[in-house]
Amino acid sequence: MSTTLRQLRAFVLVAEQNSFTKAAETLCLTQSALSGLIKELEQNLEVKLFDRTTRKLHLSDAGLRLLPQAKRVLNEMSVLNEKVGNLKSLHQGHVRLAVSQQLSASTMPKFIAKFSEIHPNIQVTLTDCSVDDVVNHIENLEADLGVAPERFHSDDLNAEALFASPFYLVLPATHPFAKKDVVRWSDLMNERLITLNGPFIKSLQNELPTQISGRIFNPDFEVNFLSTAIGMTRMGLGVTLCLLYAAEWVEQYGLVMRPIADPVVERKFLLYTHKNRSLSPAAIAFKEFLEQNAHEFLVTNSKTAKL
Repeated sequence: MSTTLRQLRAFVLVAEQNSFTKAAETLCLTQSALSGLIKELEQNLEVKLFDRTTRKLHLSDAGLRLLPQAKRVLNEMSVLNEKVGNLKSLHQGHVRLAVSQQLSASTMPKFIAKFSEIHPNIQVTLTDCSVDDVVNHIENLEADLGVAPERFHSDDLNAEALFASPFYLVLPATHPFAKKDVVRWSDLMNERLITLNGPFIKSLQNELPTQISGRIFNPDFEVNFLSTAIGMTRMGLGVTLCLLYAAEWVEQYGLVMRPIADPVVERKFLLYTHKNRSLSPAAIAFKEFLEQNAHEFLVTNSKTAKL
Protein backbone atom coordinates (compact mmCIF):
# COMPACT_ATOMS: atom_id res chain seq x y z
CA MET A 1 0.00 0.00 0.00
CA SER A 2 1.40 3.42 -0.93
CA THR A 3 1.63 6.41 1.36
CA THR A 4 -1.30 8.80 1.08
CA LEU A 5 -1.64 12.52 1.75
CA ARG A 6 -4.31 11.68 4.31
CA GLN A 7 -1.80 9.61 6.27
CA LEU A 8 0.82 12.39 6.08
CA ARG A 9 -1.69 14.99 7.30
CA ALA A 10 -2.57 12.75 10.22
CA PHE A 11 1.11 12.26 11.08
CA VAL A 12 1.92 15.99 10.94
CA LEU A 13 -1.14 17.00 12.95
CA VAL A 14 -0.50 14.44 15.71
CA ALA A 15 3.14 15.56 15.88
CA GLU A 16 2.20 19.27 16.02
CA GLN A 17 -0.53 18.86 18.61
CA ASN A 18 1.29 16.09 20.48
CA SER A 19 -2.06 14.46 21.03
CA PHE A 20 -4.14 11.84 19.26
CA THR A 21 -7.27 13.21 20.91
CA LYS A 22 -6.81 16.80 19.70
CA ALA A 23 -5.68 15.71 16.25
CA ALA A 24 -8.69 13.43 15.89
CA GLU A 25 -11.02 16.31 16.80
CA THR A 26 -9.32 18.61 14.27
CA LEU A 27 -9.65 15.98 11.53
CA CYS A 28 -13.19 15.06 12.56
CA LEU A 29 -12.12 11.44 13.04
CA THR A 30 -12.46 8.95 15.83
CA GLN A 31 -9.27 8.21 17.74
CA SER A 32 -9.34 4.64 16.45
CA ALA A 33 -9.59 5.87 12.83
CA LEU A 34 -6.68 8.27 13.39
CA SER A 35 -4.62 5.53 15.05
CA GLY A 36 -5.35 3.36 12.03
CA LEU A 37 -3.96 6.02 9.64
CA ILE A 38 -0.76 6.33 11.68
CA LYS A 39 -0.37 2.56 11.86
CA GLU A 40 -0.82 2.27 8.07
CA LEU A 41 1.81 4.97 7.52
CA GLU A 42 4.27 3.24 9.84
CA GLN A 43 3.70 -0.02 8.01
CA ASN A 44 4.21 1.65 4.62
CA LEU A 45 7.44 3.34 5.74
CA GLU A 46 8.53 0.37 7.84
CA VAL A 47 9.53 2.66 10.70
CA LYS A 48 8.01 3.63 14.01
CA LEU A 49 6.96 7.29 14.07
CA PHE A 50 5.85 7.73 17.68
CA ASP A 51 6.95 6.43 21.04
CA ARG A 52 3.92 6.05 23.27
CA THR A 53 3.75 5.85 27.04
CA THR A 54 0.72 5.88 29.31
CA ARG A 55 1.14 9.62 29.89
CA LYS A 56 3.11 11.09 27.00
CA LEU A 57 3.44 10.86 23.24
CA HIS A 58 6.83 11.46 21.66
CA LEU A 59 8.13 11.46 18.13
CA SER A 60 10.58 8.66 17.56
CA ASP A 61 13.99 9.38 16.09
CA ALA A 62 12.66 8.39 12.66
CA GLY A 63 9.58 10.54 13.22
CA LEU A 64 11.73 13.57 14.04
CA ARG A 65 13.73 13.09 10.87
CA LEU A 66 10.71 12.51 8.63
CA LEU A 67 8.45 15.27 9.97
CA PRO A 68 10.10 18.15 8.01
CA GLN A 69 9.88 16.12 4.79
CA ALA A 70 6.22 15.31 5.41
CA LYS A 71 5.47 19.00 5.99
CA ARG A 72 7.33 19.86 2.79
CA VAL A 73 5.27 17.37 0.78
CA LEU A 74 2.02 18.74 2.18
CA ASN A 75 3.16 22.30 1.47
CA GLU A 76 4.05 21.42 -2.14
CA MET A 77 0.62 19.86 -2.61
CA SER A 78 -0.97 22.99 -1.18
CA VAL A 79 0.96 25.14 -3.66
CA LEU A 80 -0.02 22.79 -6.49
CA ASN A 81 -3.70 22.96 -5.53
CA GLU A 82 -3.48 26.75 -5.33
CA LYS A 83 -1.97 26.96 -8.82
CA VAL A 84 -4.60 24.61 -10.21
CA GLY A 85 -7.26 26.76 -8.58
CA ASN A 86 -5.74 29.88 -10.14
CA LEU A 87 -5.74 28.27 -13.57
CA LYS A 88 -9.35 27.18 -13.23
CA SER A 89 -10.38 30.62 -11.99
CA LEU A 90 -8.34 32.24 -14.81
CA HIS A 91 -6.01 34.06 -12.40
CA GLN A 92 -3.13 32.61 -14.39
CA GLY A 93 -2.60 31.04 -17.77
CA HIS A 94 -1.06 31.30 -21.22
CA VAL A 95 -2.73 31.14 -24.63
CA ARG A 96 -0.77 30.63 -27.85
CA LEU A 97 -2.46 31.95 -31.00
CA ALA A 98 -1.55 31.39 -34.63
CA VAL A 99 -3.37 33.91 -36.84
CA SER A 100 -3.16 34.73 -40.55
CA GLN A 101 -1.03 37.79 -41.23
CA GLN A 102 -3.73 40.13 -42.53
CA LEU A 103 -6.04 39.37 -39.61
CA SER A 104 -3.13 39.81 -37.18
CA ALA A 105 -2.40 43.24 -38.62
CA SER A 106 -5.99 44.44 -38.42
CA THR A 107 -8.65 42.99 -36.15
CA MET A 108 -6.96 40.43 -33.89
CA PRO A 109 -5.12 42.97 -31.68
CA LYS A 110 -8.55 44.30 -30.67
CA PHE A 111 -9.64 40.85 -29.55
CA ILE A 112 -6.48 40.41 -27.50
CA ALA A 113 -6.72 43.87 -25.91
CA LYS A 114 -10.35 43.41 -24.94
CA PHE A 115 -9.71 39.90 -23.59
CA SER A 116 -6.75 41.20 -21.54
CA GLU A 117 -9.00 43.79 -19.92
CA ILE A 118 -11.27 40.99 -18.71
CA HIS A 119 -8.46 38.54 -17.83
CA PRO A 120 -5.35 40.64 -17.10
CA ASN A 121 -3.37 37.72 -15.65
CA ILE A 122 -3.63 35.53 -18.74
CA GLN A 123 -0.75 35.92 -21.19
CA VAL A 124 -1.68 35.81 -24.87
CA THR A 125 1.07 35.12 -27.40
CA LEU A 126 0.33 35.92 -31.04
CA THR A 127 2.15 34.32 -33.98
CA ASP A 128 1.32 36.05 -37.26
CA CYS A 129 1.95 33.86 -40.26
CA SER A 130 0.62 32.62 -43.56
CA VAL A 131 -2.69 30.76 -43.67
CA ASP A 132 -0.95 27.45 -44.37
CA ASP A 133 1.38 28.01 -41.43
CA VAL A 134 -1.59 28.61 -39.13
CA VAL A 135 -2.79 25.10 -39.92
CA ASN A 136 0.74 23.73 -39.51
CA HIS A 137 1.16 25.36 -36.10
CA ILE A 138 -2.00 23.66 -34.84
CA GLU A 139 -1.13 20.29 -36.38
CA ASN A 140 2.35 20.43 -34.78
CA LEU A 141 0.90 21.45 -31.39
CA GLU A 142 2.85 24.72 -31.52
CA ALA A 143 -0.29 26.79 -30.89
CA ASP A 144 -3.49 26.26 -28.92
CA LEU A 145 -5.82 28.12 -31.27
CA GLY A 146 -5.56 29.13 -34.91
CA VAL A 147 -7.66 31.65 -36.83
CA ALA A 148 -7.45 31.79 -40.62
CA PRO A 149 -9.51 31.39 -43.81
CA GLU A 150 -10.61 27.95 -44.94
CA ARG A 151 -7.75 25.63 -45.87
CA PHE A 152 -7.32 21.92 -46.37
CA HIS A 153 -6.35 20.28 -43.08
CA SER A 154 -5.82 16.82 -41.67
CA ASP A 155 -8.41 14.83 -39.76
CA ASP A 156 -6.52 15.64 -36.56
CA LEU A 157 -7.94 19.18 -36.54
CA ASN A 158 -11.29 20.65 -35.65
CA ALA A 159 -12.33 23.67 -37.72
CA GLU A 160 -15.42 25.68 -36.83
CA ALA A 161 -16.72 28.79 -38.55
CA LEU A 162 -15.86 31.96 -36.64
CA PHE A 163 -17.13 34.62 -39.04
CA ALA A 164 -17.59 35.28 -42.75
CA SER A 165 -16.88 38.40 -44.76
CA PRO A 166 -17.87 39.45 -48.29
CA PHE A 167 -15.32 41.01 -50.65
CA TYR A 168 -15.00 44.79 -50.63
CA LEU A 169 -13.46 47.18 -53.13
CA VAL A 170 -10.82 49.56 -51.74
CA LEU A 171 -10.55 52.89 -53.53
CA PRO A 172 -9.77 56.59 -52.98
CA ALA A 173 -12.60 58.73 -51.62
CA THR A 174 -12.40 60.78 -54.83
CA HIS A 175 -13.11 57.78 -57.06
CA PRO A 176 -16.56 57.84 -58.75
CA PHE A 177 -17.39 54.45 -57.23
CA ALA A 178 -17.06 55.99 -53.75
CA LYS A 179 -20.50 57.56 -54.33
CA LYS A 180 -22.07 54.13 -54.75
CA ASP A 181 -23.46 52.07 -51.88
CA VAL A 182 -22.61 48.85 -53.71
CA VAL A 183 -20.19 48.08 -56.55
CA ARG A 184 -20.76 45.22 -58.99
CA TRP A 185 -18.03 42.87 -60.12
CA SER A 186 -18.82 43.88 -63.68
CA ASP A 187 -17.93 47.49 -62.75
CA LEU A 188 -14.32 46.41 -62.36
CA MET A 189 -13.87 45.40 -65.99
CA ASN A 190 -12.38 48.76 -66.98
CA GLU A 191 -10.60 49.57 -63.71
CA ARG A 192 -6.89 49.30 -63.05
CA LEU A 193 -6.71 46.37 -60.64
CA ILE A 194 -4.24 45.56 -57.89
CA THR A 195 -4.70 42.01 -56.61
CA LEU A 196 -2.94 39.62 -54.24
CA ASN A 197 -1.08 36.45 -55.04
CA GLY A 198 -2.26 33.19 -53.57
CA PRO A 199 -5.53 31.49 -52.59
CA PHE A 200 -7.14 34.74 -51.39
CA ILE A 201 -7.82 35.71 -55.00
CA LYS A 202 -7.32 32.40 -56.79
CA SER A 203 -10.40 30.95 -55.12
CA LEU A 204 -12.53 33.56 -56.91
CA GLN A 205 -11.87 31.87 -60.23
CA ASN A 206 -14.74 29.42 -59.90
CA GLU A 207 -17.12 31.82 -58.16
CA LEU A 208 -17.40 34.58 -60.74
CA PRO A 209 -18.65 34.69 -64.34
CA THR A 210 -15.93 33.70 -66.80
CA GLN A 211 -15.47 37.18 -68.29
CA ILE A 212 -15.14 38.87 -64.90
CA SER A 213 -12.92 36.09 -63.57
CA GLY A 214 -10.65 36.55 -66.56
CA ARG A 215 -10.23 40.24 -65.73
CA ILE A 216 -9.54 39.59 -62.04
CA PHE A 217 -6.85 37.09 -62.96
CA ASN A 218 -5.18 39.49 -65.37
CA PRO A 219 -4.66 42.47 -63.06
CA ASP A 220 -2.48 45.48 -63.72
CA PHE A 221 -0.48 44.74 -60.56
CA GLU A 222 -0.15 41.56 -58.52
CA VAL A 223 1.45 41.82 -55.06
CA ASN A 224 2.02 39.58 -52.05
CA PHE A 225 0.65 41.68 -49.19
CA LEU A 226 -2.53 43.64 -48.64
CA SER A 227 -0.53 46.48 -47.09
CA THR A 228 1.30 46.87 -50.41
CA ALA A 229 -1.96 46.80 -52.38
CA ILE A 230 -3.52 49.43 -50.12
CA GLY A 231 -0.42 51.62 -50.35
CA MET A 232 -0.52 51.45 -54.14
CA THR A 233 -4.24 52.26 -54.12
CA ARG A 234 -3.49 55.28 -51.98
CA MET A 235 -1.01 56.47 -54.62
CA GLY A 236 -3.69 56.23 -57.32
CA LEU A 237 -2.24 53.22 -59.12
CA GLY A 238 -5.55 51.36 -59.12
CA VAL A 239 -8.16 49.78 -56.87
CA THR A 240 -7.85 46.60 -54.81
CA LEU A 241 -9.88 44.00 -52.96
CA CYS A 242 -10.08 43.17 -49.29
CA LEU A 243 -12.34 41.67 -46.65
CA LEU A 244 -14.35 43.49 -44.02
CA TYR A 245 -11.93 42.97 -41.13
CA ALA A 246 -9.45 45.36 -42.79
CA ALA A 247 -11.85 48.35 -42.61
CA GLU A 248 -9.98 50.40 -40.00
CA TRP A 249 -6.68 49.62 -41.68
CA VAL A 250 -8.09 50.97 -44.96
CA GLU A 251 -9.43 54.06 -43.20
CA GLN A 252 -5.98 54.82 -41.78
CA TYR A 253 -4.74 55.13 -45.36
CA GLY A 254 -7.49 57.66 -46.13
CA LEU A 255 -9.30 55.23 -48.42
CA VAL A 256 -12.87 53.93 -48.50
CA MET A 257 -14.47 50.52 -49.00
CA ARG A 258 -17.58 49.50 -50.89
CA PRO A 259 -19.17 46.02 -50.90
CA ILE A 260 -19.08 44.11 -54.17
CA ALA A 261 -22.23 42.33 -55.37
CA ASP A 262 -23.66 40.37 -58.30
CA PRO A 263 -22.63 37.94 -56.99
CA VAL A 264 -21.83 38.44 -53.28
CA VAL A 265 -18.79 36.28 -52.59
CA GLU A 266 -17.80 35.54 -49.01
CA ARG A 267 -14.76 34.11 -47.29
CA LYS A 268 -15.18 32.07 -44.10
CA PHE A 269 -12.69 32.39 -41.28
CA LEU A 270 -12.29 29.30 -39.14
CA LEU A 271 -11.16 28.62 -35.61
CA TYR A 272 -8.71 25.69 -35.68
CA THR A 273 -7.95 23.41 -32.73
CA HIS A 274 -6.29 20.01 -32.42
CA LYS A 275 -8.58 17.07 -31.67
CA ASN A 276 -5.96 15.32 -29.56
CA ARG A 277 -4.95 18.33 -27.48
CA SER A 278 -6.86 19.31 -24.33
CA LEU A 279 -7.22 23.08 -24.11
CA SER A 280 -6.19 24.77 -20.87
CA PRO A 281 -8.82 26.79 -18.98
CA ALA A 282 -7.16 29.96 -20.32
CA ALA A 283 -7.32 28.73 -23.91
CA ILE A 284 -10.94 27.69 -23.46
CA ALA A 285 -11.74 31.16 -22.13
CA PHE A 286 -10.11 32.84 -25.15
CA LYS A 287 -11.84 30.45 -27.55
CA GLU A 288 -15.24 31.25 -26.02
CA PHE A 289 -14.40 34.96 -26.10
CA LEU A 290 -13.64 34.78 -29.82
CA GLU A 291 -16.85 32.89 -30.53
CA GLN A 292 -18.94 35.36 -28.56
CA ASN A 293 -17.38 38.56 -29.92
CA ALA A 294 -16.45 37.88 -33.56
CA HIS A 295 -19.73 39.27 -34.86
CA GLU A 296 -19.38 42.46 -32.81
CA PHE A 297 -16.04 43.26 -34.38
CA LEU A 298 -17.47 42.72 -37.86
CA VAL A 299 -20.34 45.08 -37.05
CA THR A 300 -17.81 47.73 -35.97
CA ASN A 301 -15.82 47.25 -39.15
CA SER A 302 -18.99 47.39 -41.22
CA LYS A 303 -19.78 50.84 -39.84
CA THR A 304 -16.26 51.98 -40.66
CA ALA A 305 -16.51 50.61 -44.18
CA LYS A 306 -19.60 52.71 -44.91
CA LEU A 307 -17.90 55.98 -44.08
